[in-house]
Amino acid sequence: MKLTNRSSQVRNQFTGWLMREWYEKPRPNLFLVSLELLFRQVVRARRWAYRHGLKRVRHFPVPVVVVGNLTVGGTGKTPLVIWLAQYLKENGFKPGIVSRGYGVSTGSRPLRVSKESDAYAVGDEPLLIARRTGCPVFVFAKRAKAASALVENVDCDIILSDDGLQHYALGRDLEIAVVDGARRFGNGYCLPAGPLREPVERLSSVDLRVYSGEAPVGEYVMVLEGDMAVNLRDESVRVPLTSFSGSVFCAIAGIGHPKRFFKHLSDFGLKFECREFPDHYRYQADDFEFVGDRAVVMTEKDAVKCRAFATPNFWYVPVEARLPMEFGATLLTLLKAKRNGSKTT
Repeated sequence: MKLTNRSSQVRNQFTGWLMREWYEKPRPNLFLVSLELLFRQVVRARRWAYRHGLKRVRHFPVPVVVVGNLTVGGTGKTPLVIWLAQYLKENGFKPGIVSRGYGVSTGSRPLRVSKESDAYAVGDEPLLIARRTGCPVFVFAKRAKAASALVENVDCDIILSDDGLQHYALGRDLEIAVVDGARRFGNGYCLPAGPLREPVERLSSVDLRVYSGEAPVGEYVMVLEGDMAVNLRDESVRVPLTSFSGSVFCAIAGIGHPKRFFKHLSDFGLKFECREFPDHYRYQADDFEFVGDRAVVMTEKDAVKCRAFATPNFWYVPVEARLPMEFGATLLTLLKAKRNGSKTT
């Protein structure tokens, strides 16, 4: 087995241990709690520095909407960003999108993402967003610089930031927090004792809260729907997920919350062998030697990294976010009210 795969195995085991500590145990161990106290102090000091001008906040001539979350791992930000881009285009906007591009190095300047970009050069999520929305997408570690490149090089009148709720150097007019409706905030502790990047109280300061899957009364709920599978080798070939019933296939997921994808498949009554990979995993052809002649079904985020070696038995399941009409109306109202203002930290 290659060294990279061994490293990924270790990372997967460590991630699994953390998930159990954060989401299955009511309280973490005392050592992690002591580190959490230090983390909270750093978070508080950092935000205070941006709020009082000790650190620079970059503002832009067009509205900036940040889509983020409080917890580590997947909550459904990318599907929401795709929904927002499509909704805003339908309502006369010209959105552009910025992203971190997890695990990639773009050098000293932001990089524009195209539908033909290499996922390992620009990041799996930015490539997925570019392919699905057709909007201009720029990636860079510092999102404020990515936003600068966006407004300097393309004609856009609103910026969507994929993640970045804690990236305070990027000035924002609107903040949308996405919450995993099932796992919520785990044990309620901040890193490393729990999954929170910021204390839960931060949620009260955002403009809109979206719960993925399940929501408390009065909150917006986002449902992810997808009942078709698309062939990686020939994307014109689409079949209903129910066509996989009666045979045992392989399902893989290298996302922040793989069990959400496996549950989605199970909801169709399907039987499969599941295999979890670390989030943003760098797939290689030999990762699929266990599949044999069986079909392999994956997320669309995984698919953008597997096209180079996909065989005819590779399939992915695209999902669409569904939100209530009231959410879109509220979004437009807030944008109109804040168009000439600036929401700062």
